[in-house]
Amino acid sequence: MPSLPAPRTLVALAVATPWIAWALTRALGLDLRHPVVSIVSFTPYAAVTAWVPVAVAAGLRRWKVALASVVAAGALVALVLPRALGGEHAPAGASGPMLRVMSANLYVGTADMAAIMRLARKQDVDVLSLQELTPEAVDRLDAAGGRSLFSARALEARAGAAGSGLLSRLPLRDRSPDDATDAEQPEAELRVPGAPPVRIKVVHPRPPISARSEPDWRASIVGLPRPGAEPKGPLRILAGDFNATLDHRVLRRLLDAGYVDAAAATGSGLIPTWPQGRLQPPITIDHVLLDARLGVRSYSVHDLTGSDHRAVIAELVLPRG
Repeated sequence: MPSLPAPRTLVALAVATPWIAWALTRALGLDLRHPVVSIVSFTPYAAVTAWVPVAVAAGLRRWKVALASVVAAGALVALVLPRALGGEHAPAGASGPMLRVMSANLYVGTADMAAIMRLARKQDVDVLSLQELTPEAVDRLDAAGGRSLFSARALEARAGAAGSGLLSRLPLRDRSPDDATDAEQPEAELRVPGAPPVRIKVVHPRPPISARSEPDWRASIVGLPRPGAEPKGPLRILAGDFNATLDHRVLRRLLDAGYVDAAAATGSGLIPTWPQGRLQPPITIDHVLLDARLGVRSYSVHDLTGSDHRAVIAELVLPRG
């Protein structure tokens, strides 16, 4: 009859197993169902604490477990750290005009619209992507000067959290979405002087917080439009609350299709955007994704009064055209 592992080995294995399993899940993209989809959002925290099983196994002199823990820790750090090491995404063709894009989740329309307008003016924002946009929030935004600053708009304001909208200083043409996502995530074509047309879309899928909502969340992200395969195809930008981090396989596949995450490209990919003002480990779920043919000059995250999200602003460089 085989003997049981020594108690010290059992302790070391019990401590190390969660981190090893986490590293395997993240590295192999095994976040396919709830609740793993929700748990994997906190991978940066797993990477920061990955020294714990190494220290425990080494202290107990369980060297094989310690080695396995070192490998898991190295994998987690390698998967997370690049988001903080970016510099500037600057493809050779991106030498045209600048475009400043801001995204903000309004927390069921309760965010301070005057504060949003002050931030938009201060940052010289060209295009504003708003999620959880209610009709009342539109009225308050316009009362704060939204109509005069952002005269072009494509709005799908709704009660509750379903509504969203695009507001722009530049000419904006409302377009039918080229994808299978919800119609309450409007898409429009921007006309930027000196650049080719740009298609920009608001993104706000349901959060994957239950076994029921997770398939809808996944389908919404899978259904988002991909960048044009043709070199002269429309340039694309996706901006909003994706309810997803870069540790989610479904979002990484979207990036693999030809998008760049503005935060990760500029070394800001670990700055959290949600939740604001809650006793919960914050994560990064608000993104500006740009067609790889565009450049990223800068990226910043800003507190948003009255919302549980922080606003994100990306300064992009367009190709000439």
